[in-house]
Amino acid sequence: MSKLRIFLGSDFVYRFKKDKVAVVSFSIVILLVLSAVFAPAIAPYDPYDLKSIDIMDSELPPSWNEEEGDDRFFLGTDPQGRDMLSTILYGMRISLLIGFFAVILQLFIGVSIGLISGYVGGRVDAFFMRLADIQLSLSTLMVAIIALAVFQASFGSELYSELAIFMLILVIGIAEWPQYARTVRASVLAEKHKEYVDAARVIGMSQKRIMLRHILPNTLSPVLVISTIQVANAIISEAALSFLGLGMPVNKPSLGSLISSGFEFIFSGSWWITVIPSLVLIALILSINLLGDWLRDALNPKLYKD
Repeated sequence: MSKLRIFLGSDFVYRFKKDKVAVVSFSIVILLVLSAVFAPAIAPYDPYDLKSIDIMDSELPPSWNEEEGDDRFFLGTDPQGRDMLSTILYGMRISLLIGFFAVILQLFIGVSIGLISGYVGGRVDAFFMRLADIQLSLSTLMVAIIALAVFQASFGSELYSELAIFMLILVIGIAEWPQYARTVRASVLAEKHKEYVDAARVIGMSQKRIMLRHILPNTLSPVLVISTIQVANAIISEAALSFLGLGMPVNKPSLGSLISSGFEFIFSGSWWITVIPSLVLIALILSINLLGDWLRDALNPKLYKD
């Protein structure tokens, strides 16, 4: 309890409360995340329950449309007759799941490589950094499209549909690790020649313990900032892949696949199928990015202006 009091009275929290953009962004992110987590309790319908879906209800406009709207569906329905509000809540849940776990994979790979590369140096450093250069020369979407298309062609659409979440996490996670590796490597190069590291070597600590217990904690501030931005990037990547037909299947839609499924209907008058999920995605990504920008400034006194 005392630690919580110290944190709430810290300069970090004071800066956060003072910045209205950060407070609003954080509130939106928390609201959307909680809505996604508790989707089964909040959503009026279960979009995965085929018994509750009637194809005759397809493409109904939002309930505020007095002429054609139906009071049962506040945000209307999609081409399959599913309630848009329920489908968006469940879809956002999948998008956030892929975003968070992809970043955890990026974090593990990138931090490990950056830590070893910066501390060991020499040929190990040269090998990993050239590998990072090759990875950075290829866009995430290009790598993901090739990998997912090859998997889908090799093992079939049915197996891909079952493993879609796992494949998206794996591909997006592996494609983005150089961001972490380069940042951590730069921090390690600055830290490993400091006196506290020399003192740890003198008293006989192992290299592994020095890296994990002493150097790594001092490199985590920039990693935290990158992770915030990378969650947004991972969600965007998943949405783009779903839009291209290489993301989540129709029966388990993410925000990206929802936008994709309604795109062909946007000019026929059923604008809500694409526009509403797009607005939710924009609000989520923008809020995360603004929060990440504030976090970068708050954790770096040189960039923060009172």
